[in-house]
Amino acid sequence: MRRIMSAHLGGADYEVNTAESGQAALLACVRSRPNLVITELRMDDMHGLALMKELKGRWPHITVIILTSHATIPEAVEATQAGAFSFLIKPVGKQELLEHVERATAASTFSLTPGDWGEQIVSRSRLMEDRLALANCAAASTMPLLLTGANGTGKELLARAIHAASTRRDKPFVSLSCKGGTDDGLEGELFGRETREGDSAADTHAGAFQRAQSGTLLLDEVDELPATMQLSLLRVLRNDRSPTVPYAIRNSAAADVRLICTTSRDLIGAVEAGQFLRHLFDRISILSIEMPPLGRRREDIPLLVSHFLEQAIEPGGQEKIYTPEAIELLATTDWPGNVSQLFDLVKQNVALSHGKVMTKEFVEQSMPEGRGTLPTYDEAREAFARAYLVDNLQRTGGNVTQAARIAKRTRTDFYKLLARYRLQPEDYKPPSRGRRGRP
Repeated sequence: MRRIMSAHLGGADYEVNTAESGQAALLACVRSRPNLVITELRMDDMHGLALMKELKGRWPHITVIILTSHATIPEAVEATQAGAFSFLIKPVGKQELLEHVERATAASTFSLTPGDWGEQIVSRSRLMEDRLALANCAAASTMPLLLTGANGTGKELLARAIHAASTRRDKPFVSLSCKGGTDDGLEGELFGRETREGDSAADTHAGAFQRAQSGTLLLDEVDELPATMQLSLLRVLRNDRSPTVPYAIRNSAAADVRLICTTSRDLIGAVEAGQFLRHLFDRISILSIEMPPLGRRREDIPLLVSHFLEQAIEPGGQEKIYTPEAIELLATTDWPGNVSQLFDLVKQNVALSHGKVMTKEFVEQSMPEGRGTLPTYDEAREAFARAYLVDNLQRTGGNVTQAARIAKRTRTDFYKLLARYRLQPEDYKPPSRGRRGRP
């Protein structure tokens, strides 16, 4: 019946996905978010009415048609009263099927941007559904957007989904990391290099703003921009084309670009510490979406594991599955590296396992001590940097001049580092002898 109905609908130019069970249908809906679901009323793993309630709970405007036999018509009527669009009695003729589907899709108010814009974001949690709803709204705007959240939560993935949901989807999506590299090199990457007389075509270089013309520009970890480039970016966003502004900045300001920025830091704290321009923060955070850590969306972990398994297995490779106990272990483990860390572990398990079934014991062996408490590279680097500064201040008794000399930094740069990690040199100065404390 499933194959026949799929063939009838496919022949009528409908895009059709099929599922063998209620749980499989839920997973398919998470991935493709269909306009219409046709479900059998009685299934082995889940009643059709329960499936419909689950679907309606997540996506209230989704349309559902119940498929039933003569013996269960009273239940089908109950389902219709509970929100199903209609019910079909098996066996279903082609014309009857197409008529019901046409009416159901015409009446549907559940609309998403064409192209499965969010198909790579796998989720069943209400928290992520809220974020996707915000993202879909933000896609209709051209205002700057700030995506916040810890490393590994999928900020770039969401940015690409927003671009895919926008009217700019057929235009360039340019991503530029603001971390690392020299200031001059990063400035050239972002704004381009001014063409001088005598330069050859090979000497010219278009900046990210020019390459993203009519499309979307993603600035990853925007908090890492040097102060001078923060000011230049602010001038671009202000559309400053006055003659006193450098040509590269004027040229970037003239570009039609939707700007999306990401950060894993507390930008408000960076503004208060004088490390980020307040006016630039106000500009880039007109719209803001926070990506939650994996620990706040644990119900998504089984779905993510299934999705990552599909990606990790090479075409034609041996199928791999986790036992229920292994899935439970993964779902209850802390993931400081969030979705990225989970994906890395799944890829490692697939590469190292010899058989089809991956057990709880096998997964435990692949985890670091502490059951998933291994920090990400960025977290480890931040922890090391702070520990280094603390040790330096302790050795020098809070003398910033000596500490900066040991670190081979200027006093100004060293003070900036202390402000970034909220360290006070006075806390490491030895107490003065003979001085009495206040009562």
